[in-house]
Order: sequence, then C-alpha cells, then structure tokens
Amino acid sequence: MVEIVESPHIRGVRFVHLHTFSDARGMFIETFRKEWFPDQSWEVVQTNCSHSRAGVLRGLHYHLYQTDYWYVVQGTIRAGLVDLRRSSPTYRATQIVDLSGHIHTGLLLPRGVAHGFLALSDVILTYLVNRYYDASDEYGLAWNDPELCLDWGLQDKEPLVSARDRTNPLFAQIPTQSLPD
Repeated sequence: MVEIVESPHIRGVRFVHLHTFSDARGMFIETFRKEWFPDQSWEVVQTNCSHSRAGVLRGLHYHLYQTDYWYVVQGTIRAGLVDLRRSSPTYRATQIVDLSGHIHTGLLLPRGVAHGFLALSDVILTYLVNRYYDASDEYGLAWNDPELCLDWGLQDKEPLVSARDRTNPLFAQIPTQSLPD
C-alpha cells in the first residue's frame, strides 16, 4: 500500500512512499499508478531516464503545461523546488528534499513548479510526463538565485551545470506575466 503525502511547503507537490516486495530473488516495486492522482487529468505519454554523475546539477526547469513524476532508481539526489504559480497559496515557496533509490519515494511535480536536482552520487532518475517533449514549454530559472535561498549543501563546491542551465535567468528577471497562473 502506498502512502501519498502533500508537501507542507508547496501545494500540489506530492511524495509517494512506495511499498516494496522483497524475497531471496530480489525486489519488486510498483512505481506509478494513474489512480494515485485522481485529481490530475493527465495521461503519461512519455517516460524519460536520466543518468547523472555525482556533482551534476540539472535545472531549475519549469513548464506551463507539463506535469512530471520522478522516481530515483539508483543513487541519491537533492531536489530543489520553487512554486512559480502566481495563483498558488504557496507562490514563491521553496523546498529542498533528498530522494534516494534506497528510500523508494516518487515525487509528483505539477506544472508551474520549478524543479532541479543535484546528484549526490551517480544517479539514475526516471520521470514520467503528461506531454511529449516540446522545447517551447521548457523554461529555466537560475539554480543559484540568492533570492530563492535554495540550500543545495554545496559548501563552496562548484557543481557541473550545462551551458543552457548556466544561462537561466534570476527570478527577478522573469516578467510576472510569463509565470504560470
């Protein structure tokens, strides 16, 4: 039986504590069911898998139309989240959470919630999305924006960040009308 818990910091973000079945042969885990999210009118149309080396930081990214569901298969990440939905009661709220392949927790990220992660070890992350990849719905936000106060726990270490993510704008540089409702 899974336990689904809404984030106390960002409305609509949900942690899905999964149940594992283990025996001498290994383990089985059901990582996603549409019925776990009856309030979400979405169909999974694409599944992605990201492999990252320790020290890689991906994001922050957000979408106006896409919902993501993450599951860490192997390794550990530190996820950074920011609510960019102007009509949300948790608008501009942030959260840092560690997810691991040993903990077996899924993470539902509604549209308009910026998300990224720091690979604390070598990582395999799967993510399911409700829309096919569309570059016109891929937006960025600076992972190190001092206004956001996301504590990645880097202690003056420089993460490995893509050229694209290094150019993501600060929150103050994003026109308010460009943010999701």
